[in-house]
Amino acid sequence: MIVTRLRPLVLLPVLAFLLQAQNAPPSPADIYGPLFGAVQEAQVFPDGKTFADAVPRQAPQAIMAAYAREKPVGKTALAAFVRRHFSVRGDTQARPPLRERIRELWPILGRAPFAAVAGSSALGLDHGYVVPGDRFQEIYYWDSYFTMLGLKADGQAPLIEAMLADFVDLVERYGHVPNGTRTYYLSRSQPPFLALMMDLSDNRDPVLAKRRLAALIREHDYWMAGANCLDASGACGHVVRMPDGSLLNRYWDARDTPRDESWREDRETAARAAPRPATVVQRDLRAAAESGWDFSSRWLADPMRLETIHTTDIVPVDLNSLLWMAETRIAARATAAGDAETARRFTDMAARRKAAIDRYLWVAGEKRFADWDRIARRPTAARTAASLFPLFAGLASTEQARAVAATTRTTLVGEGGLRTTGIRTGQQWDAPNGWAPLQWVAVEGLGRYGEQTLAKDIARRWIATVARTYAETGKLLEKYDVEERRPGGGGEYPTQDGFGWTNGVTAAMLERWPDLGERSAR
Repeated sequence: MIVTRLRPLVLLPVLAFLLQAQNAPPSPADIYGPLFGAVQEAQVFPDGKTFADAVPRQAPQAIMAAYAREKPVGKTALAAFVRRHFSVRGDTQARPPLRERIRELWPILGRAPFAAVAGSSALGLDHGYVVPGDRFQEIYYWDSYFTMLGLKADGQAPLIEAMLADFVDLVERYGHVPNGTRTYYLSRSQPPFLALMMDLSDNRDPVLAKRRLAALIREHDYWMAGANCLDASGACGHVVRMPDGSLLNRYWDARDTPRDESWREDRETAARAAPRPATVVQRDLRAAAESGWDFSSRWLADPMRLETIHTTDIVPVDLNSLLWMAETRIAARATAAGDAETARRFTDMAARRKAAIDRYLWVAGEKRFADWDRIARRPTAARTAASLFPLFAGLASTEQARAVAATTRTTLVGEGGLRTTGIRTGQQWDAPNGWAPLQWVAVEGLGRYGEQTLAKDIARRWIATVARTYAETGKLLEKYDVEERRPGGGGEYPTQDGFGWTNGVTAAMLERWPDLGERSAR
């Protein structure tokens, strides 16, 4: 009875003393203090017991550090924060629809400009940007194009312009867009999507157009610089001389050491490859990282052994399709700027590249585009989703496109979307995994040539996989198992949550076909 008469200010120390004496653990209100109060005051959950019973996905200290850093305000932001950091009873019902969740994620994945810090690997950026998520907390090159598709669908034009400004700045600073904005990524690039990113811009300022054209030309120079050092080996840097003397490109990295971000793994792979020189193996691993397909049987002499990687021996169909797209867009931009000489030069380069692709990368008897092995002097046997890039680019003939569509339908379409390759190796860019960028390339490429039924079917399967996994886990993931419609696996690191390009491609598909979202919700 005496305790009940104590004022609150006296009661709290007394209770704390009693709890300490009983060795009682702290309650959620004690642990999460301001976060707990904000969630309960905002009525994020109708029943206050729901959050009190939530199970943290991380250490409380990490959650509170994230709360202090992100400072979510309002019911929607607090709900998104709680979903990411806690497992909540009945959360399946509490989740917003998939399309709404993607919109919620843009500010969560967005980052502000920052200056580089001495001794840090991060490259400073002057404009805002979006990261993929989880372990990928910097801007990545080819990821960003597919992320931008979703930003475009969601009316985020200022963020698209900001990211384009960052990429142009990077080209002006380093001569190319690096793999990602880390010092250890500067020795390589990634599949060149800058010209396609610029297609998403609504800015028509002629001064900016001139600067962007200059950046595209400088980036093209980076990819073609090896043409000045070709010798009897037939390759230098990113450039390969084909048997008829025409020039195509390969993935390559200026360094031949282990990757900083995978140092131990690369050293171990190189050791298994002996007596091949470690420097050769390490450059091939780096070149595969530049391709974005790290790793895949596409680059392996023995599909089951990573140490047989020989990426720099391969002339890839996706890279050359993208460079053809860059050349045609440079020519168009030069024409618009009144620069007839530059327009003519890049039109000629595009024509020569298309002729070489048709001659060396088209396998008529197998109804597919293929990579070319410059050592074996023949197309590789790998049947991969990269075969759809010439359709995406618009450089395939109608007959080639029909043939690729038929091959895709019978060999690459899985229950939950497009497979990356047709074989299982344990590498993440092989079956049974499917990846958002390749779904978009397929859908866009097939649609361009009138294969709308197949294009929409792939989109339907993909959205159903993303929606199912979201319903079960509350997450949008980096990659998916399109055989079992579940999170993907394989590779050097766990499947990542976030996830920029999955969000972007899914949003763009649902913007085009809203009925697919309605079906996936059933």
